[in-house]
Amino acid sequence: MTAISAARPTGAHRGRRAANGRSGPPEDASRWERPALAAVLAVATVLYSWGIGHAALHPFYGAAIRSMAGGWRAFFFGGLDTHGSISIDKLPGAFWPDAVSVWLFGPHTWAAALPQVVEGVLTVWLLHRIVRAWAGPFAALVAALTLTLTPVTVVLNRATIPDTALTLLLVAAAGALQKAVRTERLLPLITCGIWVGLAFQAKMLQAWLVLPVFAVVYQIVAPGAPLKRALRFLLGGAVALAVSCFWVLIAWATPAADRPYLDGTSGNDPFALVFGYNGLSRFSSDATAFGAVAGTANSRTTGNTGWNMLINNTVGPQVAWFLPLAVLAAVLGVVWRTGQPRTDMPRAGFLMWGGWLAVHALVFSASNGNHAYYMAVIAPALAALAGGGLALFRSEYQSAYEPEHEPEQKPEPEPEHEPERWSPYASPYESEQGPEQGPEDKSGGRRHMALPAAIVLTVVWALVLDWPTRFVSWLLPIAVMLALCGVVGLWSRGPRTSPRMVHGALAAGIAATLVVPAGWAVSTLNPLYAGAATAPIAGPVGNAYYDSVRAHHAPLRIGIDRPSARDTALLDYLTTHRNGEKYLLATQTAYAAEPLLRAKSEPVLVMGGFTGNTPFPTTQQLGSLVTAHQLRYALLTTQRPTTATTTWVKSHCTRIPPADYGRRTGGSFTLYDCNRS
Repeated sequence: MTAISAARPTGAHRGRRAANGRSGPPEDASRWERPALAAVLAVATVLYSWGIGHAALHPFYGAAIRSMAGGWRAFFFGGLDTHGSISIDKLPGAFWPDAVSVWLFGPHTWAAALPQVVEGVLTVWLLHRIVRAWAGPFAALVAALTLTLTPVTVVLNRATIPDTALTLLLVAAAGALQKAVRTERLLPLITCGIWVGLAFQAKMLQAWLVLPVFAVVYQIVAPGAPLKRALRFLLGGAVALAVSCFWVLIAWATPAADRPYLDGTSGNDPFALVFGYNGLSRFSSDATAFGAVAGTANSRTTGNTGWNMLINNTVGPQVAWFLPLAVLAAVLGVVWRTGQPRTDMPRAGFLMWGGWLAVHALVFSASNGNHAYYMAVIAPALAALAGGGLALFRSEYQSAYEPEHEPEQKPEPEPEHEPERWSPYASPYESEQGPEQGPEDKSGGRRHMALPAAIVLTVVWALVLDWPTRFVSWLLPIAVMLALCGVVGLWSRGPRTSPRMVHGALAAGIAATLVVPAGWAVSTLNPLYAGAATAPIAGPVGNAYYDSVRAHHAPLRIGIDRPSARDTALLDYLTTHRNGEKYLLATQTAYAAEPLLRAKSEPVLVMGGFTGNTPFPTTQQLGSLVTAHQLRYALLTTQRPTTATTTWVKSHCTRIPPADYGRRTGGSFTLYDCNRS
């Protein structure tokens, strides 16, 4: 039995649990549950960490991670260079673990990627705990395995992008809310607010998307008077707001001279960074809303929006394998629990995870554009609904076929109540069924058919998602055969069918639903099918894959402390000719600075930030640095638009011949000396 049930147990149910406690089923449960969970976590660890030395290091974030590991100013404020002249265009919270790892283990690619692996495995483990408390060990194992094998989860946990930390922290918040609803204690609700606030440090406003769902679930399900519930959630929301805004308020209160210029803002305002550049500008036609700087094609993605966003040919194979099952589970989980007490916990779980899925789908569909990896945040909801739904359907299936009465050989102290038969797939739903009935007599009609129907639906949907690319077509016959074995075994059950046969059929059915997405997930171990470092994506979809096919090689992977020969020659030239200047050089946008910052921890003045449109430094500030002999060299690129500062460099500095710093031609980059007479 689990800690959560739909209602407080009656005396009969308490008697059944006591009987089970005396006969020792929990010990038997641990014999299969713990090894099974250990196996799932082992699979997750291998999938997420395989080849970690060549992880998909995001060029921009990778540069910031190395710089943040070099000093407290850059660390706390998310400085792009070690001096922290300008910040990254996000809050730095998601990269603090990465920077600490690089500080501890040295400037290695695997050190920067290691926290992502840990966060991914922790998310699987935490989801298992939460779903187990809600729907039992069977549902928990299915949810953990489903999340582990979701392609977007695998590919993202092998990269250095904030969504991994965001997902972990929001799952932790969901677990705290579930505990608050179950126990009627205030501390778990406060903890939920803290987790949401920390998730805000990872990806800002996206962390708040769960708050309306949490508010509705708590107000509907939590014990106590309505006013008490409302006041308690307001307190939890205040905690979430306070923790969310602590970095923004510190940055706002810190004098501009004592912190980096905040990238993505036109006025160096932290509120503009959060609510403008990373907020309103992503949903409106005004690219400069609330003080944001205008994005570019390199900083803003388009596409993957609209009502079919989750099921298009790019996003669908990343995350939507269990979408029909999840929707079916959410709907039936609420409908079938109609008539239960308001505090019914199984229904609350379906409301929470279903609301999580619905709100994210609506917001993503309304935005100006989404990377496919953004969908990783809905993977836990899909996995939880898949596990909880299958547990609910299995419970209805079990109750339809169990005989109404069984003779008792040795009556228990409470002979009027038959001891509950323990199953390794036990879930909270079973403790409330009452006397078991046959399939034709059950009040729910033919609910027992939901289990095999869900398996068929999920496998058919997998065929639909894979059909445009036929990427793992060799796995389709295996999925179909397993589904046939499972469904036929479940539908043909008779009075003399052994429990082992039923469990085998169910295992075959569940395996059938996982085969095809597992093929897509495992494919990401091949860099050809892992997308670009800036936009991880699984399988033969997306621009990075098609570019690789045309180029006849997989996307190139960059790393920390692994400069190319060209970058090494440039760094050697700059270091040799440096004469006490504060900055190694100034670069036009982060694009030009990234490989140098990943190779060496040095102060670099990044003009224009990530987009090139951030008004830092001004031409007056640039001139003052040159006059004060704090800056000598500037590196410009033809890959970004001309700005006032690049015009100043061209008119006040001298172009250096490419041969002087080890290049035959300058290519798209040109080095200037601003102190050469």
